[in-house]
Amino acid sequence: MSYTAIAASLEGHGLMIMGALHAPEAETLILIGADAVMWSRFQATPECNDGRPDPLDRWSKRVIGQLAIDFGTKAAYPSDGPPYPPFIGWALASARFWQSPAGMMVHDHAGLMISLRGALLIDDHWDLPAVTATSPCDTCIGQPCRTSCPVDALSREIGYDVASCKTYLDTDPGRDCMETGCRARRVCPVSQRFDRPADQSAFHMKAFHPQ
Repeated sequence: MSYTAIAASLEGHGLMIMGALHAPEAETLILIGADAVMWSRFQATPECNDGRPDPLDRWSKRVIGQLAIDFGTKAAYPSDGPPYPPFIGWALASARFWQSPAGMMVHDHAGLMISLRGALLIDDHWDLPAVTATSPCDTCIGQPCRTSCPVDALSREIGYDVASCKTYLDTDPGRDCMETGCRARRVCPVSQRFDRPADQSAFHMKAFHPQ
């Protein structure tokens, strides 16, 4: 078992290592998230097409759970709980995630299009690849995520105004966010390079705000 072997095993599923760290919960903890091609891989799976609830969570648990079995380790998922595993804390501690000016987490590769699907908790202390990334927000010209929300529901200083966001999503103009994804996430230059399909964003929006 090795870091590179895990990364290679994830590629066929459209998943990737989004961060790694040494944590109180595990000697080595590997954060697994959706790559830009994950949606096309997921659409061909039984979970996506069986009509049952929570297809992406069930698929994530099957794929990452099998990987944990293959590598003889344990897995954790954001949907486990309550109490829920501290994925946000793990992500920030990995030095590949930061809080964006809009308050949401930003990733060095995925921008604001973050979809953490699970984690592997490994008993052995691995030497992890050196992380040299810095927050892309530090060099982002204009930081458009600050001003792109039509109802100013996102702010690092104030937090997330969920009620205002959901009220807007129920309006005709709000259909743009519902059908193509949160506008603040879409304007992030790193998110645009990550190229998430609109129907994947619509899937996540519907899970966040069923209508």
